[in-house]
Amino acid sequence: MFNISVCDDSPIFLQITTEFIHKWSRERNIPVMISTFENGDELLSHHREEPADIIFLDIIMPMFNGMEAAKILRKTDRDAKIIFLTSSPEFALESYEVKAENYLLKPISYDRLQSVLDDCLTEFQNEPEHLILNTSYGYQKLYFHEIEYAEAQNKRVTFHLITGQTVESVAPFYFFEKQLSGHPAFFKCHRSYLVYLPNVDHFNTTELLTKSGHCIPIARSYSKTFKEAYFALMFQETF
Repeated sequence: MFNISVCDDSPIFLQITTEFIHKWSRERNIPVMISTFENGDELLSHHREEPADIIFLDIIMPMFNGMEAAKILRKTDRDAKIIFLTSSPEFALESYEVKAENYLLKPISYDRLQSVLDDCLTEFQNEPEHLILNTSYGYQKLYFHEIEYAEAQNKRVTFHLITGQTVESVAPFYFFEKQLSGHPAFFKCHRSYLVYLPNVDHFNTTELLTKSGHCIPIARSYSKTFKEAYFALMFQETF
């Protein structure tokens, strides 16, 4: 499912854009959840709590314009795809400063919007698996292959990366345990650790060593199932 935000101070353009997105969703059989806003302040407040994958953003609006809203948004979210909607082409160059996905002149046509959403869909489908972490300084994308393990620490979770860097999420451990429980590449080997199996170098019945050299305990109750999960994944990747 795509989370899509549409921000426009014109109720008419807000309605038209929303109807076009629903039409695209039906034609492509892609579920969407659409949130609408009439000013940038409402958009930013909502995005802090529920970040969107795609944002259709009018530029010329009261209070502060869409370009200013995009610059604020980019301080905490580098990954949301921003598509500007405006009746004036004068902001086209400035839109690149906030890494906008596209720039649509009003009145927009369904064909044009369809093309833009198709491009977004292709990019999402080709992108490696990842997590979006809520950190103290904003949202950050982590690709699965970058992660060695996640560690519960003081009601937060620290992700240890294969580069030696760490990223701390303000979400609790059980949030990621639930989110990743069905993924074959992640395994909870201890009450405080989730490991990414492809980045395990070797292991025995009581501990494992990651590719970067970190030693992680394996709880006795998880020893057998860890071994089974590891070799099941390795067999799957081999064949």
